[in-house]
Amino acid sequence: MRPLSGDQIVIRAHGYEAGVASVGATLRSLRHDDRDLVLPFDEDEVRPGMRGAVLAPWPNRVGDARYQFAGRTHQLPVDEPASGTALHGLAAWVDFRLVEAGSARVVLAGTVQPRSGYPWRVRLDVEHALGADGLTQRVTATNESPTAAPCGLGGHPYLVAAAGGAVDDWTLELPAESVLLADPRGLPVRDVAVAEHDGGALDFRRPRRIGETVLNHAYTALRPGADGLVRTRLTSPGGRGVELASDAGCRWLQLYSADREDGPGRRAGLAVEPMTCPPDALRSGRDLTVLAPGASVSAGWTIRAVHV
Repeated sequence: MRPLSGDQIVIRAHGYEAGVASVGATLRSLRHDDRDLVLPFDEDEVRPGMRGAVLAPWPNRVGDARYQFAGRTHQLPVDEPASGTALHGLAAWVDFRLVEAGSARVVLAGTVQPRSGYPWRVRLDVEHALGADGLTQRVTATNESPTAAPCGLGGHPYLVAAAGGAVDDWTLELPAESVLLADPRGLPVRDVAVAEHDGGALDFRRPRRIGETVLNHAYTALRPGADGLVRTRLTSPGGRGVELASDAGCRWLQLYSADREDGPGRRAGLAVEPMTCPPDALRSGRDLTVLAPGASVSAGWTIRAVHV
């Protein structure tokens, strides 16, 4: 019987092994030298907590699941009833098809079909490629509709610094100058400088232990290194860790410490979600991409093992 998460592809190279599931073109697992770098899930399991999902054609929440675009009001289904929002796009449950496969690289393609609330056809190509620097994921969206389409992209890996540990024990380094404060529904309120908010409680520009800090925040004003990549690093007390390096297409990073009492893997991994736009971008228009017919947009990031 076919697994619940769809067809399974495994790629290996340079001590890395990645498991990819066709439903949602999901990164189901990633290991380096037999150490988990992301929270995995079983191939015959419905993806818990959006682990490894591709977020498109919007990441994060749309307030009231309603937005306006090109003079029309669009109503999406509410799929997070507690907040009354539409969460994390439409791609996560699309069954992608395999278009390229090799021992260290795989490309899957899927289509978000026009529907009530999002009346555009958007093709998604998702690449997973292993190299000496880890696993690179690249998501490309192409508008296959006759009219312009609003679009945002993202990913949802839960990073793991060390086996058997917890978010509280790990050290986080995040080169971001600003954080977007949110209301109880997770919708944007205002940007603040990380150094000036709550005594620097959300400031991780210098590496420090997360401790009991609750994270469910979108960061921006990201500071790339000389190579143009923004590196978010998570390390354990023993020095092992994991790093996510996001490219210039990702102007935002949502961090989530998985604090729901009834949620899977509570504080067992830190979601580091590279995004092209912030929460509620379909309503605000902030950093939202408007794709002309036939146009494409891409975003990418690399996850690698570190030992400091």
